[in-house]
Amino acid sequence: MPKRILLIEDDKEISQLIESHLKQENYEVFVALDGEEAESFIDKEEFDLVLLDLMLPKVNGMDVLKQIRERSVVPVVIISAKGSDLDKALGLGFGADDYLSKPFSMIELTARVQAAIRRATQYIRTDHQPTEDRIHYKDLTLDLRTFSVQVRGQSVTLTSKEFHILKLFLTYQSRVFTKEQIYQFVWQDDYYGNENVINVHIRRLREKIEEDPSNPQFIRTVWGIGYKLGG
Repeated sequence: MPKRILLIEDDKEISQLIESHLKQENYEVFVALDGEEAESFIDKEEFDLVLLDLMLPKVNGMDVLKQIRERSVVPVVIISAKGSDLDKALGLGFGADDYLSKPFSMIELTARVQAAIRRATQYIRTDHQPTEDRIHYKDLTLDLRTFSVQVRGQSVTLTSKEFHILKLFLTYQSRVFTKEQIYQFVWQDDYYGNENVINVHIRRLREKIEEDPSNPQFIRTVWGIGYKLGG
């Protein structure tokens, strides 16, 4: 099956050029010419990657990105003429995976698209959605009714944030989450480089559930990317 790409670009000439090129590379491409049309696609369809311009009519690109991140961890590559360091930082901070400044070559675009999809398929496989009130992983059990956790048969007391971080990992047992994504899912707020907040919560959570917090078996670090459950 060809990978499905949502292209959100209001410049018709640029969107037609990108669409034509990606179709030649055997991608299935859907085109939105403004933010409202993009949000409609996001509500109804599933994609393997989103190419997002920031300067959009009706609904701006940052708001579209925030809507995407409220419901999905699909890789998002920003394509924008706004190439300042601040714009890049804001885009990546809101949950984008990559940033490509206009003008760019189709060769570079293809390489970025391939890399983003490869990372997603390598680190974000299939979701393990809980169908019952308890989620299990090895000798760890999380009870969604009582907000309680048991590790190796022993009850563990977690704070609300620690519980929801652990729930995130157990719900999506094959995914790697960046610190930005953890913050957005658990705190449900914009991420402005609050890296230390995540580090502290992960450390405290490890101290409570790991036999050896310095050699964690439940929440592992994926260097340069973020954290994931298990091996």
